[in-house]
Amino acid sequence: MTRYPDIPRPVRSGLVVMDPDHGTPRRVIVLQFNPDTLERGISPQSAGDSGDAGGGGTGSGDRNEALRLKGPAQETWKFTAEIDATDQLEIAAPDGIHPQLAVLEMLVQPTTAQLRAATRLTQQGSIEISPIEMPLTLFTWGSKRVMPVRLTELSVNESAFDVNLNPIRASLSIGMKILTVSDLPAGHRGADLYLAHLAQKERLAAAARGAGLGPPGPGGAGLPTGRG
Repeated sequence: MTRYPDIPRPVRSGLVVMDPDHGTPRRVIVLQFNPDTLERGISPQSAGDSGDAGGGGTGSGDRNEALRLKGPAQETWKFTAEIDATDQLEIAAPDGIHPQLAVLEMLVQPTTAQLRAATRLTQQGSIEISPIEMPLTLFTWGSKRVMPVRLTELSVNESAFDVNLNPIRASLSIGMKILTVSDLPAGHRGADLYLAHLAQKERLAAAARGAGLGPPGPGGAGLPTGRG
């Protein structure tokens, strides 16, 4: 087989399930193929409404709060991932891609042990049972994007099966919410990881200042001066 040593191997994106007590990786889920596109939504947490409080406007917002933020922006990611057992024919797959699908589905499911424990507490007459806490999950997209996430959507489209009706090819629509310091308690490992992710954004934004962009104004971006 012909090899091309000068061609770098692509970095694979994936999900990392962290041990909640020690902060070490418990499971690494590497996406078989990197998605071709990513859809990202970023919504600022504004302190006031966007409307105008007076001066002829129709809004009801507080003008003193127009430029204030309550916290970090809420960010969501959405992409389509592909799993194909036929691309790895040298690896035995008696269950098709059932194991890969199950690993992803367990990111949004409590375990049987957790459910049985909650049932026992109910049978013992516990008035209040805390919601089941899932392990911290990180999404990695290269070295510059490593962030704590919660899966908000997992839609599976199975498109091929073997003779035992095990799925061997599937397309997954995955939606995630980036967890920020507003979502996690103080001192949580996920909060520290989010701050590291935000600091990376700040470093990249600082690097953009040296990109040779001229200042706005005459001969620059041509922003209005306020004169008619």
